[in-house]
Amino acid sequence: MHQYYLEDVTKLFGRGQAAVRGINLVVDRGERVALIGPSGAGKTTLFRLLNCTLRPTTGMLRINGDETGNLHGKKLLRVRSNIGTIYQQHNLVPRLKVVHNVLSGRLGRWSTFRSLASLVKPSDIDMAHEALNQVGIPDRIFDRTDELSGGQQQRVAIARVLVQNPEVILADEPVSSVDPSLANAIVQLLIEISRNARKSLIASLHSIDLALAYFPRIVGIKQGKVLFDLSPDNISDDLLAELYGAQSSDPKATEPS
Repeated sequence: MHQYYLEDVTKLFGRGQAAVRGINLVVDRGERVALIGPSGAGKTTLFRLLNCTLRPTTGMLRINGDETGNLHGKKLLRVRSNIGTIYQQHNLVPRLKVVHNVLSGRLGRWSTFRSLASLVKPSDIDMAHEALNQVGIPDRIFDRTDELSGGQQQRVAIARVLVQNPEVILADEPVSSVDPSLANAIVQLLIEISRNARKSLIASLHSIDLALAYFPRIVGIKQGKVLFDLSPDNISDDLLAELYGAQSSDPKATEPS
């Protein structure tokens, strides 16, 4: 059974604006896939489809055999709990301590009472400490999150996904807001987590060099469509030039802001 199976998936927004058009894609369990392409190509919309915050307008998207259009209530929550998303802007609560932000990764598996109680006295501190140890900042567990650097905050976001323990990690531009010197370390960390825990990893990256260096499968997205789906050694300079060439003036070719 495929982890993700997309057949002719299209997502339309207001006035028929298509951010994703006719996507066909299969991702199996444990695969590591990088999505590359110009800004506005549809990568973020595709991620929102993959983590079930959006549903396709047309076409079929299956996750572990379940068609997302048929998912509702507890079944939808269960599927979402097995997908961990790392965002470009971290999506952390700045005033909370690091431990609370890390343990928020368990909210989808905790009762409402336990979630609220953990804000007063954090549950599973050992779990949070172990996750922070894996990402290299165990000593910051009780610091306020807004006291950390951008790179450290991204590591907190990764630790949050570790305690969530999902089957799939979606990383949407995970290194675009950190210093370039840290980008390699963060991508290496994601690869290591994926490999060691046999989790699928799908990452959207601005850096072509990082994608080619660390991912065995590269999917090029342009104007909402898959331009290519290849291994790094089959991606030529000409193909990259085509991917990042001039965008169409068609307003349907860009993602809504």
